[in-house]
Amino acid sequence: MRYLGNKSSLVHDIYGVLNEKGLAYGKLKLFDAFCGTGSVAASLKSMYNIIINDNLLWCTQYVEGRLCGASVSFNNLGFDPFEYFERDEIVKGFFFNTYSPGGSERMYFTADNAGKIDWIRQTIQEWRDSKKVDHKEYCYLFYCLVESVSKVSNTTGVYGAFLKHWDARAQKKMSFLRVQDNNDHTNSVKVYNGKVEEIIQNVECDILYLDPPYTQNQYGTQYHLLETLARYDAPEVSKVTGSRSTSPMRSDWSKDNESHVLFEKVIATTQAKHIVFSYSKDGFLKKDYIEAVLKRYGYPETFTCKKIGYKKYRNFKNRSSDGHFEYLFYIHKKPENLVVHESPLNYTGSKFRMISLIRNNMPNQVNTFYDLFGGGFNVGVNLINDQVNKVVYNDINCYVSGMIESFCNDHPLSALKAILKYVKKFQLQPKDKDSYYAIREYYNSQPAKLKKPLLLFTMIMYGFQQQIRFNNSHGFNNPVGMRWFNNKVKEKTVSFSRKLSTLNCQISCKDYLEFENEIQQGDFVYLDPPYRLTTGAYNDGKRGFSGWGYEQEKDLFSFLDRLNKRSIEFMLSYVAQHNGVKNDQLETWLSINNYRCIKVDVQFANSKKRNEILITNYWPTLSDTKKTSNIVANNKPPKPEGTGSINLFVQSRYY
Repeated sequence: MRYLGNKSSLVHDIYGVLNEKGLAYGKLKLFDAFCGTGSVAASLKSMYNIIINDNLLWCTQYVEGRLCGASVSFNNLGFDPFEYFERDEIVKGFFFNTYSPGGSERMYFTADNAGKIDWIRQTIQEWRDSKKVDHKEYCYLFYCLVESVSKVSNTTGVYGAFLKHWDARAQKKMSFLRVQDNNDHTNSVKVYNGKVEEIIQNVECDILYLDPPYTQNQYGTQYHLLETLARYDAPEVSKVTGSRSTSPMRSDWSKDNESHVLFEKVIATTQAKHIVFSYSKDGFLKKDYIEAVLKRYGYPETFTCKKIGYKKYRNFKNRSSDGHFEYLFYIHKKPENLVVHESPLNYTGSKFRMISLIRNNMPNQVNTFYDLFGGGFNVGVNLINDQVNKVVYNDINCYVSGMIESFCNDHPLSALKAILKYVKKFQLQPKDKDSYYAIREYYNSQPAKLKKPLLLFTMIMYGFQQQIRFNNSHGFNNPVGMRWFNNKVKEKTVSFSRKLSTLNCQISCKDYLEFENEIQQGDFVYLDPPYRLTTGAYNDGKRGFSGWGYEQEKDLFSFLDRLNKRSIEFMLSYVAQHNGVKNDQLETWLSINNYRCIKVDVQFANSKKRNEILITNYWPTLSDTKKTSNIVANNKPPKPEGTGSINLFVQSRYY
């Protein structure tokens, strides 16, 4: 049958990618998450243990029948069902009364053909209910019925509506066709019928193949008749097309913003180690967004993107010279402990590059994690979920903490829609002074309580180097920039927001010293304060917020000493030397305390001009040392056994 987005033309290329990656063998489980009519699953059924899913029931029944057709025997039935259905019997059932002139003005089928469809469908159901056919045989008969129906339907190929005049093929007498896809052996078939984003975490598979909708076309609308054929539940239908309610069948993958959020979630939460994704260049998701998501959750060096051209009908209105093509992507997915999320805030002093170092030098289990100088929240968001029970984010800058709170509390889709709404409202463009100063003036004119954090974030995206900069009156004063809310920033925003939603977070905006009595044994305190030897827009004392000098640094060291006396573990990220200038106060403090110092390798530091260190008041146990030494260098895929590991950093006492 004809099916929108059928991937039969891509099967050879899909197999080529799997074979190239050394995955073309039968012990693996391949999950065809949007199986449709099963072109991919059917072509690979002898190579893998197949798992199929589709939001539409008729698709899963159709594909299961297609895959299992070679193994059915109908022994319990005792006769050949195809010979039986050669009889010219009709039943004036739901299809006769709803989809033919026999009982309506609709012209999907002639009255005789609709009556025969009813007879066959009712008979198949009776055989199943009386156990004369098993589940596989039932699905195979349904598969053959759908193929037979497609030969006499008075439609353009989909079933969203019927033709106003009878097509010649629709007037032919319907025959029940014995359809045999191929005789290849099917290893095994497991079937799901649900929304991919809701079941993906529970599907055990080695390879995930994704072929989602990529336009506004809703498959439930286009194939409502076949869904009714599968369910045969006599639903209430619309007056014109006779469609059942399509609400339960609607897919958010056929919506622009929703598809971005769903794609990120599926890639993040699948158990598959290998992901193959086919998508049209004309779809909602653009190549750079797809690539950013795949490289976040996969090993970047394994990323593959093939451009595959094919013909597509275009009328004079949408004809273009660039042709039509699909992308075929592949990535080898990382384990969770190597995935690093990145805050969409371009926050000075971000510890994004140091996440592996910080994460692997933390205690194995923490009650509450305190990120007391949270900034862009790159550290807190990258905690492994089973490593901590609760995360407390704090930043004294209420505007920054407000943005983090919005990302934490809003659903990723809500946040994305709000940002894009502001972009559209103010017609923001890179380097466009008029639109940028209009949004800046609007933001600054609002009372403090009405200043929307996501409005501020949107404005920041179009400002100079996306900096967070205020004047002494807390008016945002960053000039216009050349950057914008592009697909890579969109990916950061979606992944950051979704990951925050999985953590038990508390957002605060106060002086870090106010947490001292709240912190208890079993908690862990991480501090990334301003560095006295460096200056940023957030700590120069000229932006309406306090600066950071000798006295603030002295208070910090005293605070940490008090935590240490209470046996509360902490980690301090700091700078020992910058541009050849040593921090003497830090050196003196360390000389009288038995604190552990970890030198940050230059490849993870924010600048080659400074010596960055991590300071902890605890020393690694044997299990911690083993955990640290097992870090995979540069997030590369696992090497063959016996190749050894590479140290990421050097541990030493600070002198």
